[in-house]
Amino acid sequence: MKDILLDRRSVATATFSLGLLSACSSWRGAGRAFAQNPFTLGVAAGEPSPDGFVIWTRLAPAPAEPSGGLGPQPVPVAWEVAEDPNFRTIVRSQEGLAQPRNAHTVHVEVGGLQPHRPYWYRFHSGGATSDTGRATTLPAPGANVDRLHIASVGCQDFESGFFSAYGHLAREPELDVIFHYGDYIYEFGQRDRNPFRRHLGNETATLDDYRRRYAQYKSDPDLRAAHARAIFIPTFDDHEIDDNWAGDFSKDDGRTRAFLQRKANALRAWYEHMPVRSSLQPSGSTRYFRRFDFGALLRMHALDTRSHRSDQFCEGAAARDAAGADCIPRYDASRTMLGREQEDWLQRGLSSETGWNFIAQQVQMLPFDGRRDGETETVRSTDNWNGYPHARQRLVTAIAEQGLGNVVIGSGDMHQHLVGTVPLDCEDPESRPVASEFLATSITSGGSGSERHSFQQDILARNPNLALLNNRRGYQIYVVSPNQWRTRLKVMDQVDTPSGAVSDLAEFVVERGRPGPLRA
Repeated sequence: MKDILLDRRSVATATFSLGLLSACSSWRGAGRAFAQNPFTLGVAAGEPSPDGFVIWTRLAPAPAEPSGGLGPQPVPVAWEVAEDPNFRTIVRSQEGLAQPRNAHTVHVEVGGLQPHRPYWYRFHSGGATSDTGRATTLPAPGANVDRLHIASVGCQDFESGFFSAYGHLAREPELDVIFHYGDYIYEFGQRDRNPFRRHLGNETATLDDYRRRYAQYKSDPDLRAAHARAIFIPTFDDHEIDDNWAGDFSKDDGRTRAFLQRKANALRAWYEHMPVRSSLQPSGSTRYFRRFDFGALLRMHALDTRSHRSDQFCEGAAARDAAGADCIPRYDASRTMLGREQEDWLQRGLSSETGWNFIAQQVQMLPFDGRRDGETETVRSTDNWNGYPHARQRLVTAIAEQGLGNVVIGSGDMHQHLVGTVPLDCEDPESRPVASEFLATSITSGGSGSERHSFQQDILARNPNLALLNNRRGYQIYVVSPNQWRTRLKVMDQVDTPSGAVSDLAEFVVERGRPGPLRA
């Protein structure tokens, strides 16, 4: 249920979930005063359009406590959007209630703004004021855009290290959008990874478990700074719910009523804590895949590679029990990574008319043989596109048949920087390149890492479609212009302490019409 509120200055096209604030004095006096800052989880913006975006916050004066330290009552909250960081020219503002049934989170779908320009936003409640966030609207449809800066991030296990990479990302001089490929939280209980970073509570299962885990992660100051810096376009991968889940199947127990309830709890908490539109509130028909057009420069296809996929082969205890220790994957054309609806949607949306097609998704797509010394058989993951070869080949063939030379794939999950090409024949990595892939390393997952694993040179030798593989933490920055895509790989020296430094690892260039990354 959505209530449309009237702007105090003009009639605004904005949706405030959740509830009307009855007539009262101005927001500065509305509601009780807080003994502690209620905006401990910061602010965020997402889901950009040419005339607006979503802004988010959650009221949680005590984020580690149940309900964030708030009782069962609604709490008055107000928001403002301005043309300048000092809020001298406020263009939208409203008042409403943050409801306990939604963990006192607020999602505002702001509209009526000008295309392709920055705005600043903030929230107020009980005399307190939130951080100030910055968000940029999309260019008008078909508009010429000279340059776009996109960051790619993900895999941020709280226990594996500090989120210092986000602090560095927040200080990047130019940044339009942050694509989060998933694993925003990790569901595990305490694992003694880092004495200074411990998960609160046991492994997540209930709605309250997931809400508290998001609150713990969002309390991190570096993550808060990154959210305040730029629009996030978030997707989810496995750890937001359960390691290596697929469709209605958990990793270890298969399709059970308990897992379906856990998944519902997790997706509700994900919606509550992400700056996304109300259409992404979880229901039986929710579509998490969506598309964003940055004028004529770039079309971003944000995919969901978890909800509709066939169950993995040889994954988890149930598969091992059924097939034995030497389980052999047996693939057939009916197996899917995206589901038919999403697969058709993606193929229809790919276009040569836009400057670039950016397929923003969660897991490695390019063919990859993970054999090490002494292993004679090809080793392929069953949890990424290598475990769904027919589905991958259908997509690759569609790209080739349309003659698209403008496809770049963003991915993650591997906890390493990887750069390479997706070939026309995925069984022959040396066949003609069809798309470029930039797989971003983790923020913390895997620990500080090293410049390379001992076996990485063997991996590169067995995979001629790879240009780089690196085992440091960090993020990637894409600098996109009409005829050139540049990717800058950023790496952290360590994540064991909050003083980690960032540096440039490498830079790659893709020329439009010529798939395949070249080292700059």
